[in-house]
Amino acid sequence: MQQPGGGFAPSYNVQISSDAKADLIVGMGVTQAANDTGELVPALERIEANLGEMPQQVVVDGGFMNQGTIMAMEGQGIDLIGPMPDHASQTVAALEKRGVAPEFFPQAFRYDAERNCYLCPAGRDLAFESREKSEGSARYRYRAKLADCQSCPSRGQCCPQSQRRSLVRTEEPPEVRRHREKMASESAREIYKQRSQIAEFPNAWIKEKFGLRQFRLRGLFKVRIEALWACLTYNICQWIRLCWRPKQAVRVGN
Repeated sequence: MQQPGGGFAPSYNVQISSDAKADLIVGMGVTQAANDTGELVPALERIEANLGEMPQQVVVDGGFMNQGTIMAMEGQGIDLIGPMPDHASQTVAALEKRGVAPEFFPQAFRYDAERNCYLCPAGRDLAFESREKSEGSARYRYRAKLADCQSCPSRGQCCPQSQRRSLVRTEEPPEVRRHREKMASESAREIYKQRSQIAEFPNAWIKEKFGLRQFRLRGLFKVRIEALWACLTYNICQWIRLCWRPKQAVRVGN
């Protein structure tokens, strides 16, 4: 896998699934995937293999979130709680980097559905140019006429690094729109606030208590065994802490 400082080295992506009610690890997998975007479905399959059933709700961070995952979870009837990427902020950052003035950001352009075009702040049309489809989303590109932009006094603020201005309108699948609406609710945000203490605690415990910050073995099979022993040891420690010790304390008190 690629390293933060550059170059590549033997590395592993460990996926730990923990149960919010029991405070125990219920699934573990090791891959060499460079990111988590495709790791949620395999993680749920491991949980089902271990417990004999799928969870009704899963809470994940933004690294797992993409259209394919959202559609897969809705298709399986699983309530997915996870933040959507902030594309609006990414777009603003890209425009600022190109020197576009705020008054010429996309929200300043008015969409005319009847004519299927955009109207720029200067009153010129951006006509429909092309349609692209990716992962269920449709992207529609609109572009102004070269003559309109060349003669526009606001060209230096609107498209300083290109000859003419363009915009992209994205239509998301209904599953993604429903997920955005859900994540905008107070109840979903409150559930997501619990993610770090549930998901990060086992990782922190294994690193700090067991000192497992680097695998001693190499190869996926051997690393899976090493990671599995760490997760089993974690579960035993939690059972002692949450179940065995409280029972012992009650017996001593009696």
